[in-house]
Amino acid sequence: MSDQPAPAPYDALLLLSFGGPEGPDDVVPFLENVTRGRGIPRERLKEVGQHYFLFGGVSPINAQNRELLQALRKDFAEHGLDLPVYWGNRNWAPYLTDTLRELAADGHRRVLTLATSAYASYSGCRQYRENLAESLAALETEGVEPPRVDKLRHYFNHPGFVRPMVDATLAALAELPEGLRAGAHLAFTTHSIPTAAADTSGPVPAHGDGGAYVAEHLDVARLIADAVREETGADHPWQLVYQSRSGAPHIPWLEPDICDHLEALHAEGAPAAVMVPIGFVSDHMEVKYDLDTEAAAKARELGLPVARAATVGADPRFAAAVRDLVLERAATERGAAPQRCALGALGPSHDVCPVGCCPARTPRPAAAGAAE
Repeated sequence: MSDQPAPAPYDALLLLSFGGPEGPDDVVPFLENVTRGRGIPRERLKEVGQHYFLFGGVSPINAQNRELLQALRKDFAEHGLDLPVYWGNRNWAPYLTDTLRELAADGHRRVLTLATSAYASYSGCRQYRENLAESLAALETEGVEPPRVDKLRHYFNHPGFVRPMVDATLAALAELPEGLRAGAHLAFTTHSIPTAAADTSGPVPAHGDGGAYVAEHLDVARLIADAVREETGADHPWQLVYQSRSGAPHIPWLEPDICDHLEALHAEGAPAAVMVPIGFVSDHMEVKYDLDTEAAAKARELGLPVARAATVGADPRFAAAVRDLVLERAATERGAAPQRCALGALGPSHDVCPVGCCPARTPRPAAAGAAE
């Protein structure tokens, strides 16, 4: 009997991400993909694209996904997990439909999906599942038999995600002048979403003020703050704050914004702050611009010393966590009851998104969840 880790019934892993432009000519077409169906004028998209043009029209996300691909393949190979890893994006090449077509052509029939979003929300989970359903339907229209696709559970509280964020926070604190470190505030940042979307995030029992989206982020922030206190002996004040808001001004979104929070910290006499982007898997454009550019400029204007913690990116511990999640889900599919690793108060997330979980504004078919 083999002692190799068993991925069966799965025969491939799909890394599913947002995608981003890789040159100036890509920026507006990429934004047209992101905003498809919203009727946003091309001139407006050019204005939005200025964030990308500041970085040569290149989003860091694709390069970072290539690094994560390498980290996953290396970890799987070193631990005897015979599972090929593919990569597809929702909004830019390599496109999801093309990758699913490639998976089908290569003979894969059961595919697990790792989304580069760790938390429950419409934009962070349900929308990925809708894109999967759309792409799978496209293959069927072409006469291609699509593989069955499942999605890994949310991993926000897996130690392989949390511990790298703890270490990144400690490293960022060490960047501050020594006399300011003990009193530095921690600003845990994530993507702002409409409050209506937050309130209905997660399974129906989790719906309410902030829903699962806010509860999950608060749990991670508390885990990191507690670990930092244990390792430094300093009790750093902390708050969950938001960034990257978009959309109509009259629609309520989660607050406070990171820049407003920095102003408030300065006004109350905080000596320094560390921005900890717990809501993001990698240092993509919304981290590079909204934190490293915009928020950093606000801090300089205020005279408030700040540092920014790194995201988990391709950390080997995160790659190992993905392997753990793959083997956990595979064992569950085979009828076993594996140990489900999770930190904090919320416990491990569901494997299959239930009906009513993170509902869409306009109902659309979604794959990798309970039949609706």
